[in-house]
Amino acid sequence: MDSPAPRKIIHVDMDAFYASVEQRDDPALRGLPIAVGGGGPRGVVATCSYEARAFGVRSAMPGARARRLCPDLLFVKPRFDVYRAVSAQVRDIFSRFTDIIQPLSLDEAYLDVTVNKAGIASATRIAQDIRALIRAETGLTASAGVSYNKLIAKLASDQNKPDGICVVRPGEGAAFIAAMPVRRIHGVGPVTARRMQALGIETGADLRARDIAFLQAHFGSAADFYYRAARGEDDRPVRERQSRKSVSVEDTFFDDLTDRDALVAELDRIAASLWTRIEKAQAWGRTVVLKVKFADFRIITRSRSFAAPVRAPDQLAQAGRELLLAQLPLPMGARLLGLGVHNLEGEEDADRGAQLALAL
Repeated sequence: MDSPAPRKIIHVDMDAFYASVEQRDDPALRGLPIAVGGGGPRGVVATCSYEARAFGVRSAMPGARARRLCPDLLFVKPRFDVYRAVSAQVRDIFSRFTDIIQPLSLDEAYLDVTVNKAGIASATRIAQDIRALIRAETGLTASAGVSYNKLIAKLASDQNKPDGICVVRPGEGAAFIAAMPVRRIHGVGPVTARRMQALGIETGADLRARDIAFLQAHFGSAADFYYRAARGEDDRPVRERQSRKSVSVEDTFFDDLTDRDALVAELDRIAASLWTRIEKAQAWGRTVVLKVKFADFRIITRSRSFAAPVRAPDQLAQAGRELLLAQLPLPMGARLLGLGVHNLEGEEDADRGAQLALAL
């Protein structure tokens, strides 16, 4: 029996989306290091221009740290109504080629163009056409990854940023992954990357050299994903937009945490990252949920609900801290902390940011 033809997947990622919109709309900001978000003591960088990234400023970074790295950094208040309008323009461009679109947030999406409305056989040409239309109709640039599955397409879209395209054809995926640091593989967060490095796994090639038994011994249920990812394999379909129930971020620690200050510091970092994702997806929730996994793998969750959706980063962080402090001292070390918002309300298309609960 013949194998099915490879799928044709495109991942489109707008370049520094919020910051690029601000620089487009205000010529005085062009060429300057800017950050969209809050610059106050509890502010968080939602995104920043490439001029700011040259100083080490990154998304989800506390505003105070961003200012230390780049003293001339200009903070711009986010205008989510404008970003949503531009996102809708981009989504309209996608829909001219396919209806199989999976948005990840306002600024990125997967497209399955295996069969497409334009009848174009080349996915690379479709990606080029989409990028050209985005530039012509919005004045912004986008990068694209073209490949035979979602994992490779997403990694490829980041390969030649900004304003670039990268094509990884069937049969090239394993080699593409092999040359890549494991920390870049989508689904391998910083904590897991450090665990891998401690085991001598620095690159995709190193990961591929470990057998499934080794990976299961060290990474449990995630082993199958890592094993297949190292070989460029991913059979997840592109799924059309689905309603999301919650947005959350969690992190697993290499060493179990018991110290109060260390626990609070980690939770504050998680809260900052979560707030960036909430703003990016425009997914506001009324219930803040804390998750703690102990050294014996027992899990507890604690929650606090508000009368209205949480719409300030300090409110989110404070709620998380209060939930955590109420559990101290912990009966044993924490191997994982997570924070999320549930009972999402009040935003049209609040499901735009799929897959936001991946561990960091």
